[in-house]
Amino acid sequence: MKRIVLAVPLVLAACALPGPRRAVPEATAVVPPPAWRSALPATGGAVRAGWWQAFGDPALTALVERALANNVDIGIAVARIEEARASEALARAQLSPQIGGTVPETQGQSISPFGTLTRSAAVQPALSLSYDLDLFGRLRQATRAARAQLLATEAAADTVRLATAATAAQGYVTLRALDHRLAIAQATLAARSDALRIARRRFEAGYTSRLEYRQAQAEYAVAAQLVPAAELAITRAENALSLLTGDAPRAIARGLPLDRLAAPPIPDGLPADLLRRRPDLFQAEQTLVATDRALDSQRAAMLPNLSLTGAAGLVLSTALAQPEVIFSAGASVLAPIFDGGRLRAQERAATARRDQAAFAYRRTALTAFREVEDALAGVRRTGEQAQALADQETAARGALQNATNRYRAGYSSYIEQLDAQRTLLNAELSLAQARADRLTSYVALYQAMGGGWTSADVAAVTR
Repeated sequence: MKRIVLAVPLVLAACALPGPRRAVPEATAVVPPPAWRSALPATGGAVRAGWWQAFGDPALTALVERALANNVDIGIAVARIEEARASEALARAQLSPQIGGTVPETQGQSISPFGTLTRSAAVQPALSLSYDLDLFGRLRQATRAARAQLLATEAAADTVRLATAATAAQGYVTLRALDHRLAIAQATLAARSDALRIARRRFEAGYTSRLEYRQAQAEYAVAAQLVPAAELAITRAENALSLLTGDAPRAIARGLPLDRLAAPPIPDGLPADLLRRRPDLFQAEQTLVATDRALDSQRAAMLPNLSLTGAAGLVLSTALAQPEVIFSAGASVLAPIFDGGRLRAQERAATARRDQAAFAYRRTALTAFREVEDALAGVRRTGEQAQALADQETAARGALQNATNRYRAGYSSYIEQLDAQRTLLNAELSLAQARADRLTSYVALYQAMGGGWTSADVAAVTR
């Protein structure tokens, strides 16, 4: 059995139980994996080859690419990225000096001791500047937290893209399995129709009893109800895929039949480090980084803060012979003395959020290992099941031919032929489901590995 090699440590410091303090990677130390992504242009169209092309069906490829281009959830995720970018820009702006300007205008009049009335007008343009020295890194840590949160949001969008591609591929495989199920039902109905016609003739000629004729009618009805049930399932599957691709309910284009979809090869011993390509793992890692930086910023808020302020301007007045230059400069120190425990409570809340992110990171990593193992087991076991069912289907078809010949020659009863027909129908339906399950297991493996792999990826990680 092909199994993943777990020799490479994946979960870093976050895998340990949260303690008072942990070292976490820098927000810029980890690069999100772009290898699985499709480079979608703004107007749609052709995209770069993706893992879904390994199944060898152009219709499947076109469906997945349409879903990546038009899916509503992906549009929402992209909008969230823009919001996170704005939040990062806002946090970064806090590190820059704040400059403002005013141009107040005043008018007035005064009476001199000699009774002379004097009117005057003055304009005082001025610039003001304030700058937070950020001695203890409160603003810098907040900026780093915003940056890490942006990376986590981008990874969340990648997770949505990967899930959309996998859902589209699995939906297409399910649709082709339903098409095959419908074909089986229609072929069975045609065979049962011939059997019913023969049973009616034999009954009317007096060669058989009414019991055999009624049994043939019942078996025909069983096959007849399979057709509308399959057609209903196909309609629902097409509607679900239409929603995934951002379209109104419509017919979905088909390509290769179910039994001709390629089963991609799986290299022996997939390295565990390939799991770092998973966008959800990168998202959990960056969320941990963001909460840790936010904790540092909250702790720095409990320390004194030094701000520099200054102002400069001119006084232009009709009462003055020459303009007057005014300016001021100063500094202020703001330190918390008594706040009723507000800052301490905020620090405890930030610590709790950091610990939650650490546990979430560990859970995400363990879930990744489980999903890969489940997918690998699914690929192998469903393949074995499909092979056994294929052998059963071949044997059942031969048994039905023998039973039919014996019945028509008068050597056996009609019930023997009915049993052979039921066995063949169940074998055909089970084989179609097993083949679909095997292909969906491949899709699940691609998704679990963060969007597939190449021989170059495996060789690079192995080295």
